[in-house]
Amino acid sequence: MSSGFNTDIKIGEHVFHVQTEDRGPNHPAIDTLVYQSGRILHRRSSNYERFVASAEFTPESLRQQVEDQHRSVIEALRSGALDTEIAAVQSDGQATHPPGIQIQLLNPGSWLSAGKVSLELEISRRADKQPQSGAHVDATIEGALRDGTHSAQTDEQGRAHIQFPLPPLGKGDLALIIQAKADAAQDEIRFAMRTRANSAEASKPQ
Repeated sequence: MSSGFNTDIKIGEHVFHVQTEDRGPNHPAIDTLVYQSGRILHRRSSNYERFVASAEFTPESLRQQVEDQHRSVIEALRSGALDTEIAAVQSDGQATHPPGIQIQLLNPGSWLSAGKVSLELEISRRADKQPQSGAHVDATIEGALRDGTHSAQTDEQGRAHIQFPLPPLGKGDLALIIQAKADAAQDEIRFAMRTRANSAEASKPQ
């Protein structure tokens, strides 16, 4: 199952960041945000609760829906279809938000191995893509039989390392959730998991 997509789009002298995320089975929605310098200029959300319950549902088809929505917003941005909405938001002083931050998992293919979770993380500012030092980062396994949050703080390069044993897992929906906060800015990413033969297998993130 896809965790989401992040793309920078340059149009003329302006750079926009487009982020699309699958909120996961507990919140069945696909959210796409268009940012510029930490300000949200456009948001598109689609609920897929009925799709999950249908016979056509597969993780691959959901991943395709996430990608299709991401590409659709990018195309709308490039074609100018969002120009009027973006101009209205930019002219509205109430639309100004504190600069945002972005979480990147540096070892997406190997963060779960031999019963241990090992996360190599980088936190950066959305506005200028520079490292965010001093950010507080939490990691937890949603759906584990034993609750536990594991934390770290980013260094001057915006890097953080979190490692902990994989806790006993339940039979329902499972997900690795990583959250980061720095002053008023925050971000969250989610990686869906599934169990097989009493061991956890992580879906490959994008």
